[in-house]
Amino acid sequence: METLIPIINRLQEVFLTVGAEIIQLPQIVVVGSQSSGKSSVLESLVGCDFLPRGSGIVTRRPLVLQLVNVPPLEEQVMLLNSFFCLQGIKAEEWGTFLHRKNQTLTLGGISPEPIHLKIYSPNVLNLTLVDLPGITKVPVGDQPEDIETQVQEMILSFISNPNSLILCVSPANSDLATSDALKLAREVDPDGRRTLLVVSKLDLMDAGTDALEVLLGRVIPVRLGIIGVVNRSQHDLNTQKTVADACRDEQAFLQRHYPSLASRCGSRYLARTLSRLLMHHIRDCLPELKTRVTVLSAQYQARLSSYGEPVEDHSATLLQIVTKFATDYCNTIEGTARHIQTSELCGGARICYIFHETFGRTLQSIDPLGGLTELDILTAIRNATGPRPALFVPEVSFELLVKRQIKRLEEPSLRCVELVHEELQRIIQHCSSYSTQELLRFPKLHDSIVEVVTSLLRKRLPITNEMVHNLVAIELAYINTKHPDFTDAAQVSASVNSQQVFMYIQTHTESLDGKRWKNEKLPSEDKGSVPGFGSPSKAVNLLDTAVPISRKLSAREQRDCEVIQRLIKSYFLIVRKNIQDSVPKTVMHFLVNFVKERLQSELVGQLYKQPLLQELLIESQDTAQQRTEVSHMLEVSVCTVVILIIFISFTYMPKGILVTRRSY
Repeated sequence: METLIPIINRLQEVFLTVGAEIIQLPQIVVVGSQSSGKSSVLESLVGCDFLPRGSGIVTRRPLVLQLVNVPPLEEQVMLLNSFFCLQGIKAEEWGTFLHRKNQTLTLGGISPEPIHLKIYSPNVLNLTLVDLPGITKVPVGDQPEDIETQVQEMILSFISNPNSLILCVSPANSDLATSDALKLAREVDPDGRRTLLVVSKLDLMDAGTDALEVLLGRVIPVRLGIIGVVNRSQHDLNTQKTVADACRDEQAFLQRHYPSLASRCGSRYLARTLSRLLMHHIRDCLPELKTRVTVLSAQYQARLSSYGEPVEDHSATLLQIVTKFATDYCNTIEGTARHIQTSELCGGARICYIFHETFGRTLQSIDPLGGLTELDILTAIRNATGPRPALFVPEVSFELLVKRQIKRLEEPSLRCVELVHEELQRIIQHCSSYSTQELLRFPKLHDSIVEVVTSLLRKRLPITNEMVHNLVAIELAYINTKHPDFTDAAQVSASVNSQQVFMYIQTHTESLDGKRWKNEKLPSEDKGSVPGFGSPSKAVNLLDTAVPISRKLSAREQRDCEVIQRLIKSYFLIVRKNIQDSVPKTVMHFLVNFVKERLQSELVGQLYKQPLLQELLIESQDTAQQRTEVSHMLEVSVCTVVILIIFISFTYMPKGILVTRRSY
């Protein structure tokens, strides 16, 4: 148990050396108002004068004070005897500063950077104390206007640590109800489980009054206890009264004025109490500290693994990184990558979505007859017949109109290629961020890999676009009206045409006689006559004028339009089905699969060159430094875990087992 405090002090030094402040080690924090006697209490615990004194704020930075008890005749003291004798210091007692060197503090303000002082002496008990600047209300002299806020924030940052004990110092000649130290302690420790009260300056109370009620806890109860002390006065300091003499006078004063509490007050009792409380508090905090340090060790190990080992063989390292990137890139497309996103589709899954959802739905949304009106169809039919009226729907008009509709499939097909190309670009960043952590170590290699893959994709994009364009051009090159799926539509067209011819002949045969047929054969001879608008001659003449948009079509015109519409729709569906099936296959063959097969060889061919190895494998400026720091922290964390495990096993081990082991 006695070795717990030195071990925590040692851990505090180690974490201070590596710059880690995330481990909240057990310690005693001294809190009090300005000139409440904090420094005098600390000097009485140490047994010598070592703190500066003066008016106003003298303590401007936190002082982490580690007291280490050493035997008077310890061997290491003998080794250092000559050095300390030259310095004018007794060999049994010495102190070392552990805080950072070459740092200065501007007068007037305060700083949260602590000063670490370690004192070795046979006259002290093992303790760890933190002396903080005194609480003040009004800025004096060159102090900043927000000095009160700065001091309170600094104090709260220390006492908020759940592993710290709070030592409140309050003078006896002031009312405890107005104690700022107790007020701050209550904010972070409302139950008082970590608070100990020291009532200083017992000898300065008004005549006829005493602090007996306060010391007995009847005014303000404090769970860890209330201890009264007598500080050295300014007269004692001027006359150079030693701390040892002050302790003897303190005991004499307590025997005269508080005989019933003399054994539970005084600086010596305070030192023993603090050592005992800190020791038990450390014992209670050991399991939590072990858990915390174990978690930190795992985190440091993960960070160290992400930084990788220092590069020794540049060729092997480059090949390994390139191969791993190419493998991760292909695995992301295939859906077998180790890092699978859950927030959005990525890689092959997104490509599949583009093919069957985005591209497929876009094609399905295209109306086979979109953009074609009945008048457009009728105009195309008349243009295809030339100067001769036709009894049947001309095939040329069908091909002209259906090609116009098939051409509409090219734009969404090219857009599909563009979306897949963008996704292949996104996979590069995905592999760089999630799959291949080594790339973060080498920025130039990362940029080069991105450039090579981007260049490969850029080369394949026009080739794939050209092939998709050719797919549409192939469909436009030959309109196969003998397609197996187009058979039903052809039969319907023939049936409609036959019905149309039959109805046309029957209607006109019944209404016309031989004389009318004779007159209609030579309409140009009778220049004065004006034929009806519904006659064939008038229909031919109307082609030279604009056709009214709202004109009602005749029965034959409606039937012709219906035939063309049914033929266009039937053939368009066949072509759309072909395009919907062939475009994804084309993109996979000319773009996706080509990149998968050629990626690794392309990377090796472009990057695996002897002049580029040294340049590409240059680490970032911070990587090497961070690896060293994390490696040091990992070693410290592992050693800390081992030490804590050993002390936990001995601390919580039954006494009988300890005796048995010692007997061996």
